[in-house]
Amino acid sequence: MVTRVRRARPEDAGIVAAVAAETFELACPPGTAREAIATFVATQLSEERFSSYLRSPERTILLADVNGEIAGYTMLVGGEPTDPAVAAAVSTRPTVELSKCYVRDSFHGHGVATALMSASLEAAAGLGAVSVWLGVNQRNERAIRFYEKSGFVRVGTKTFLVGDELHDDFVLEQQLEGAPPPSE
Repeated sequence: MVTRVRRARPEDAGIVAAVAAETFELACPPGTAREAIATFVATQLSEERFSSYLRSPERTILLADVNGEIAGYTMLVGGEPTDPAVAAAVSTRPTVELSKCYVRDSFHGHGVATALMSASLEAAAGLGAVSVWLGVNQRNERAIRFYEKSGFVRVGTKTFLVGDELHDDFVLEQQLEGAPPPSE
């Protein structure tokens, strides 16, 4: 399998939305109501939303292509964190949020997530960031292991709304190479 990562283009909104709808549930803890997941997908991961994300200068969406098939995606969001818990937890600025990092189930274990992560960290550095942060559900052990293996460390907690359900997330941060150490 050869994984190529490229920046998404406006015409990719439909495929990104389809992959997002397929993969979002994988990040939700067991017991998350199907209605809550459906509401989140409809309001945050629709083709219209991705069209808007792709036009936003603050957002970068990367696609992983494996032999002509989209296997996963990431979305970076530039700017100061708007959540007060995140703003307090993240130690180094400027920072970029790794807002989405999803790989289709059939591509798990094939290095797709690693390729996406590497390209995402490189893209964040290219945006001028010296750190990258993300939120991950506290019960998503597989993702937490992957992020920690990728160099992220826990720096705090926050909440995340899925439909009408409030979930608990860890906030993880990674200092990018060449970034100064966090000030004490």
